[in-house]
Amino acid sequence: MRVTHVLSAALLALGLAAGPAAADSSPSPSASDDAAAPTEAGTSFRTATEIGQGQRATASGSTGDYLYWSFPADAGRRPTVRATVKLPESHAAETWQIDVYDGLRRRQACQYGAQTRTAAQGTATVELACTLRTVRAWSEPWANDPLPGTYYIRLTVVNVPTSDLGLTVGAEVRVGSEDIGGSAAVDGSLAEPLVPGIAVKSASDDDSSDSATAVLSSIEPDDGWASGWWSDRWLWTAMGGVLAALAGIGGYALTRGPGRPSRVPPGA
Repeated sequence: MRVTHVLSAALLALGLAAGPAAADSSPSPSASDDAAAPTEAGTSFRTATEIGQGQRATASGSTGDYLYWSFPADAGRRPTVRATVKLPESHAAETWQIDVYDGLRRRQACQYGAQTRTAAQGTATVELACTLRTVRAWSEPWANDPLPGTYYIRLTVVNVPTSDLGLTVGAEVRVGSEDIGGSAAVDGSLAEPLVPGIAVKSASDDDSSDSATAVLSSIEPDDGWASGWWSDRWLWTAMGGVLAALAGIGGYALTRGPGRPSRVPPGA
């Protein structure tokens, strides 16, 4: 009975600890205030404007331009990209599209969301969204799984009449992500996140040289890359072990029987 009480107390403690872990599985906080948000976009992968998750970025451009932004995404998170395009007062029907690429510049499929939308003639705005698959800490080389690192957003019009080319448009982009937790954990991790310049930086660190390093990406998640080995999977594994121990003790108590009756002598 004493062992049972001890295991019950341990199970209760693990149950109380599960509360904070569940509370941590929430959308990522804002990386910075909107007051410091970028007001322009890049025109290529190399000139993509860096934004943090939770940050609202705006830009002005012309119909037909390619607008690029970049943001960091770490393992165990499911990023969602939302874009709003403000169209001129007079325009024909236009089809806008948002694409997301990973650190290897591989186009990532949207799990759900309106990635492409057509704005009818005279429509003031068009809203787009793309929710990626959960970012994995490690993947096979032949797979196209999203991996930790820099992600690129490309916003452009894919179907527009010639008469509308060059008209001024406004764009607003916001990136958020949901923490999926231990259900997305895998047995492996990348040596370095897939961010521009990381290979050059690592080589320079190994050589211990004083030469300048090419670090093309200056953004990272608030809590750092691959923010730790801890996940709620450890907690649920421990709880499963305690439950298995309790089940074993209960099964033994039910099957061992009442033992030797007190009226029967030991040598009988």
